[in-house]
Amino acid sequence: MRRSGTVATVLALLSLLIPNALPAQAAIEVADSSGRRVRLAAPARRIVSLAPGITELLFEIGAGARVVGADEASDFPPAAKAVPRVGNSMALNLEQVAALRPDLLIAWPHGAAQRQLAGLRSLGIPVFLSEPDSIEAIAGEMRAFGRLTGNSPAAEERAQALLARARKIAGDHAGREPIRVFVQIWDRPLMTVNGRHMISNALRLCGARNVFADAARLTPTPNREAVAALDPPAIVLLAGPAQAAAWVRDWKALAQLQAVRAGALVAIDPDRLARPTSRLLEGVAAACDALAAHRAPARPP
Repeated sequence: MRRSGTVATVLALLSLLIPNALPAQAAIEVADSSGRRVRLAAPARRIVSLAPGITELLFEIGAGARVVGADEASDFPPAAKAVPRVGNSMALNLEQVAALRPDLLIAWPHGAAQRQLAGLRSLGIPVFLSEPDSIEAIAGEMRAFGRLTGNSPAAEERAQALLARARKIAGDHAGREPIRVFVQIWDRPLMTVNGRHMISNALRLCGARNVFADAARLTPTPNREAVAALDPPAIVLLAGPAQAAAWVRDWKALAQLQAVRAGALVAIDPDRLARPTSRLLEGVAAACDALAAHRAPARPP
């Protein structure tokens, strides 16, 4: 990414290009994932989205036409690919952000770009941080985005549909014995998620229990020996076909694992299980259906 001058110089340029600061008493006020109250004088019309899940969610509630800038990974729906790129979670192109004249930035609250976001916020650009950690929180984020964009009716409809589908998945798998799973999200280093993570919360819909739920870090990095010691009956791999094939080969080297012996190595497209959108439930349904063959049968009523 092209960088010119110091951050201070670019921020000075931004102060000349961005809209005037919002009045103290805003017409819209919504709390973000950090608890910060974000105030807008009117529904946002020019939004810069800084995470693919955020971009997807904005399109989902009917606010896609208002997304004037997005991070490099925003690739769904297809229309999102035409949105100008402004960088990624590690670094933003501040000049590009300024040229787009946003009245709202929506960002994931992690990554090296946080210092840049603080600078943009100090210049009067509202920044909304988004990190839903459950199906219910995703529905809440839909409603928040609806308020911020003036699309509340469409957002509420999508939120209700999301929650209804989650209830159906839970009902379809009700009464079955829980199944312990290891969730792999990366290979080098081996990386998983803990019980507070959105993925773990979503998989609980069908009784899948993350063996690293009690880990302190949101994304622990255990070694394979630690996984082998817990010996989960199933392993869920968040990977595309080629990557999943390589990960499966790595696990098959540990033939003593019951998940390997049973062939319970379940690969799910990460875009369908790691992005906080309605597509998350597609990934959950696929994972739950695949796990059904490796768990105890439903208990009698």
